[in-house]
Amino acid sequence: MKKTLLATAIIGALGASAAAQAATVYDQDGTKLDVYGRIAMGIAGGGPEYNDAEQKIDNGAEFVDVYSRLGLRMSHEVNSDLTAFGRLEWRFKGDERYTESGFTEIRQSYLGLQSKQYGTVQAGNFDSFYNQFVSLPFDVYIDRGLEFAGHPKQSRGDSIGYYTPDLQGWTAFLQLKHYSTRGQVETGNNDPDSVIAAQGGVRYEQGPVTVGLGFVDDVVRGGGNGEIMGGLIGSYAINDQFSARLGYEGRENSDVRGGGYDTVGLGGTYTTGPWAFTADYYNVDRDGGVDDSNAWAFGSYYNVSSNFDVFLELADGDAPTVNRYVTLGDLTDEVYYLTGARYHF
Repeated sequence: MKKTLLATAIIGALGASAAAQAATVYDQDGTKLDVYGRIAMGIAGGGPEYNDAEQKIDNGAEFVDVYSRLGLRMSHEVNSDLTAFGRLEWRFKGDERYTESGFTEIRQSYLGLQSKQYGTVQAGNFDSFYNQFVSLPFDVYIDRGLEFAGHPKQSRGDSIGYYTPDLQGWTAFLQLKHYSTRGQVETGNNDPDSVIAAQGGVRYEQGPVTVGLGFVDDVVRGGGNGEIMGGLIGSYAINDQFSARLGYEGRENSDVRGGGYDTVGLGGTYTTGPWAFTADYYNVDRDGGVDDSNAWAFGSYYNVSSNFDVFLELADGDAPTVNRYVTLGDLTDEVYYLTGARYHF
């Protein structure tokens, strides 16, 4: 009986045109299921004029899908202190190039246990804890604009993490991601071993103040340079309308991809009525003789209703020199822009 009601509720929720931003389709005997998502379309243009092979490309305007998604949140109260939970989220492409493939990515897929007294443990495919607890104040843009480490940083699949309950404003976290070599052919010639990338830190959140301090073992297997990356990032809500943010992130130099860098970011968000505006500036000081960058981003958002919003985002990453002939800073003088609308359900 429960399965029949659940299936009927899901079908009804997916077809409802006036659903709330998260529709509770089942809530009985401590078991709850929410369906949520968004359909987002826009027009993007500008940005780099050359690809990684230094070939000139067309960076004109294009109609694009803007990270549309569909997700399920599940939970069951085991007892008054312990809750089991799961989350599954797909990303789909809504423009004409993907009409035959539709769902293109499982963005989130994890399960866990949450205790009010002892904290939360979860495993699977989820956003980086470093992003959730440290760099989140700067992660305000729909597309480009974040120059600190984002949600995929040494995270997603094959990850397990733990964070404490709120301890008078303090929360500590630790996450491990396993890069496996299982199934690969052994040749005996310096075969790669399995690698575990760790990240952790603490966040303090009390009143208008939020400060996060964390580290990431930026292993080469996950796109890093083999050094430890660290960050100290915070925000302050000056009043109900304006919040400011300031942060630092850096890692040591190495002979492996990426090199070292020191990034300082400054930004803010202002809201008034249905409007929200964001602006951020970053100075990226790179090691190894590579040019510095002065990156910036701006966003403007308007809530037509609680379910529908329109937006405009501008960003210039001010990329460094590639070689003595090609300077990406010159190639990205055309500011990247994205404008469009989103319907949330």
